[in-house]
Amino acid sequence: MPYGVTMLVVNRQLSVPLREFQFTFARSSGPGGQNVNKVNTKATLRWAVSKTSSVPVEMRQRFMTKYRRRITTDGDLIVTSQRFRDQGRNVADCLSKLRAMLESVVSVPKKRKPTKPSRAAKERRLKEKRANSNKKQQRSRPRIDD
Repeated sequence: MPYGVTMLVVNRQLSVPLREFQFTFARSSGPGGQNVNKVNTKATLRWAVSKTSSVPVEMRQRFMTKYRRRITTDGDLIVTSQRFRDQGRNVADCLSKLRAMLESVVSVPKKRKPTKPSRAAKERRLKEKRANSNKKQQRSRPRIDD
């Protein structure tokens, strides 16, 4: 965790205390020489989203529906990072991923207003279908009775 920082600030209205997050570390996969075999640089952030009081209820519901695949049955969100070769930057990367996730659910999505195609659009569609049909009819062999 970055030194001196006690909150994950998403925007002016929303910030989450870092004490709600639990970090675990493991060995990263992939290339890295001998260093990868002895240093635990992969960071895993675990956050009890369902129990947090720092996120408003409506926002929490939006978050839990949007990211339901990342949330365990206990209601914990899991975010991992192994992009960098040191723990500190991977922790910061986990926090920035979580910040982006929270930013995506801050605003309430607009309701879609169902619309009907205009009369001219319907006519254009039918005219285009007729033209396509005629084009394909022209490709066929002429019949004997014609």
